[in-house]
Amino acid sequence: MKDLISKEVVFNHGIEQVWNAITKAEELSTWFIKADFKAEKGYQYTFTAEPNEKGCTVISGEVKVATPYKLVYSWIVGDTKTETIVTWELTPTASGTKLKLKHSGIANYAGETAIAMFESFNGGWDNCINGLISYLKETINAG
Repeated sequence: MKDLISKEVVFNHGIEQVWNAITKAEELSTWFIKADFKAEKGYQYTFTAEPNEKGCTVISGEVKVATPYKLVYSWIVGDTKTETIVTWELTPTASGTKLKLKHSGIANYAGETAIAMFESFNGGWDNCINGLISYLKETINAG
């Protein structure tokens, strides 16, 4: 069973622009999911999506680490009790910012559910990264 999803992308945007896009509720709500979120250790956040075919409408958890430029939070889907961990790390590059996204602990789901969740999360994070790319290009318009 695969337990770790890992994504990496380089943006032609400054590290502060990317950091704000992944940590500020008003920006997250624009490109990701409606967010009650603060990049503060201990903050209990909630993401609320429109009802969808997967049935996943609420994601909640706690911010574990929020230091420039690393963000780690628990990720609990809907009414499940299964906790996974999402980690965002930013590093400056010569032309912008490298983002590394990791989602771990998916094997915490039981049996076949873990396989289904891995597939769902993997595709979801691809969509998420694409949304962030579009947001930075169109809204921030710096790249």
